[in-house]
This record gives sequence, structure tokens and C-alpha cells, in this order.
Amino acid sequence: MFNKKNIFFGFILIIFIVSFSHFILESKTKNELNIYSGRKSHLIEPLIKEFGKNKKIKVNLITGKSDEFIEKLKLERNNPKADILLTTDIARLSRGKENNLFAKVNSEILKKNIPSKYTSKDNYWFGLSVRARPIIYSKKRVNINELKNYEQLANKKWKNRICMRSSNNVYNQSLIAYMIINLGEKEAGNWIKNLVKNFARKPYGGDRDQIKAISSGQCDITVANTYYLANMLNSKNEKDRKAAEKVSVFWPNQETFGVHVNLSGLGIIKNSKNYKNAVLFLEFLSSKNAQEIYSKKINEYSIRKDVTPSETITKFGKFISDDFQLEEIGKQIKSAIYLASKHNWK
Repeated sequence: MFNKKNIFFGFILIIFIVSFSHFILESKTKNELNIYSGRKSHLIEPLIKEFGKNKKIKVNLITGKSDEFIEKLKLERNNPKADILLTTDIARLSRGKENNLFAKVNSEILKKNIPSKYTSKDNYWFGLSVRARPIIYSKKRVNINELKNYEQLANKKWKNRICMRSSNNVYNQSLIAYMIINLGEKEAGNWIKNLVKNFARKPYGGDRDQIKAISSGQCDITVANTYYLANMLNSKNEKDRKAAEKVSVFWPNQETFGVHVNLSGLGIIKNSKNYKNAVLFLEFLSSKNAQEIYSKKINEYSIRKDVTPSETITKFGKFISDDFQLEEIGKQIKSAIYLASKHNWK
């Protein structure tokens, strides 16, 4: 029969088992980090590998589309499965912040390593690499002296000579937002209207496809991110290399606004179960060591002045960029989407 003494010790045993089980679960999870990545795994894994050399933290990487991850995180708001959202554009970082998905981060290391122009004003997201989106042109069919700025691409002289990817793509939405900020909404709308008239074909494919289209003679000009061209120039695929060798980079708006640039970056998820580990990873990504991986292996521009671009990127030349209003780009994305639809940029 049970007596009070047995019941008491039984109760103590239950408490011990529950507490010990909780400790075991904590020990399994406290050294983990879960990442939703809109960047492809082969771009992120070198960084994760380097991070793992000094930190005994198990990193679980799930790759996919950033917009879908944002929707998933909205559903998981009270019990997030990820600690970090790693994404490829200022618009998505802004969207994450607008949906209250990110936790505020106060870190002296981040303040030291990342210029304030590459972070949100209130430290909810952080830029980790810079990507420039200049004009790419045919070496054979375009004289560099004919080029000046983005606005000029709407001139009649380029009729049937421009290839562009869809305005559904966030990179072009950010480009339009840049035009809105610098020209005003009305002039940006006129620019789109006339730019579309110069398209050599219906918008199709990604940045690489536009470069290949120039190579094959379908068009003479596009606007694309430099790291796509750099990666094609270094590709093991001979067709990609030969296509990339037929084009060159022109840095527009050097006398006015500067070249449009964007960021890859991340936000730490609100209510993250591994917040401290997420901060450690973010601090690592801002370090000189990690930034050299971004620069040399991924062919993007570093957020740090003490890290030089890759050899391929360096050959593209120096440029003045419009990088002091990056947070404003995110605020203009809805207007950019509206203008693109209104003026038939499919």
C-alpha cells in the first residue's frame, strides 16, 4: 500500500525526471542554430564550415525561396522553427521587419564591423554583402561612349536592343524603387514606359539568361548583378564562360546618383530559441575572415573597407554607388510594383 512517505518520494522522483528530461532536451538544442536561407546552399556552406571551426554549434540549413520563408515565419510567429532568415535583397529584409519577424540586436562587434548604412536604423536587420547592378553590354555591338546612365536606356536609340528579366523579380523592383527615390514617382513611371518599348523580347529568365541573350545576339544591353557575370566568367561550363566573355560592365550615373546597389543580409527571428548562437553567427559573418569568403568565393562586394574584392570583380573597375538610402528602397517596393504593372513591365 502507498503511504504518505512513498507518495512524497514518488512526487520528488517525478520532479527529478521531468527536470532531467528538460536538461537533456536543452543540452541537445542549446548548441544548435537553425537557418532559413534564400541563398543557395553552396554559397552559404563555406561560411558555415568556417564558423564551425571555432564554435561547437550545430548549424541546420534549410534553403528555399525567401518570400515563402517570410510567409512560413508569419505562421510560426509564436513558435519559430528558425533562428535566422538569410536573404538576398533589401526589399525582403524590409518585409521581414514590417511583419515584426525580427528581434532587435545590440552588439558592439556589429556596430564596429558593419557601417550603419548597411543596417536598419533600429538594428533589426543587417547587410552582409553588397551587390552592384550596373549596365551590362555587348563588347561587339555597343560603344562604351554611347552609355551614360540608367535613364538613357529609355531613349529610342535602344529600341529592340534591351533584354531585362521580369519586374516580378525583387532585384528589378529594387531598381525601380531606386529610380523612384532619385527621379520621383512620375519620372520613374515615364522611364519604365519608354524602357519597355525598347525590349528586344518579352522578359524571361534570370540575370544569367540576359547575359546569354546578349552573347547570342538577341539584344545588346541588360541590367544585371555583377556577381552573376563574375561567376559565369569563372564557371566550369564553357558555354557560360564564352557568353560572359562577350560582354562588359558599364558603371552608370557616376556624375549623379551613383550605381544602384543592394544587399544580402539577415535578421534574427523574434522569439528565437537560439538567440545567442544567432548573434554569434551574425558577428562571425561580419568578421574580416567571413567577409573574405563573401568576396573571394561568392564574388560579392564586402561591407568592410579592409576586404578587397575578388580578382574578377576588381577587373570590373571602381565605381561610385548610391548606398546611403538603402533602407528607403524597401519602403518604395509597393510603388515600384504598381508602376511596373501600370506601364506593362511584365
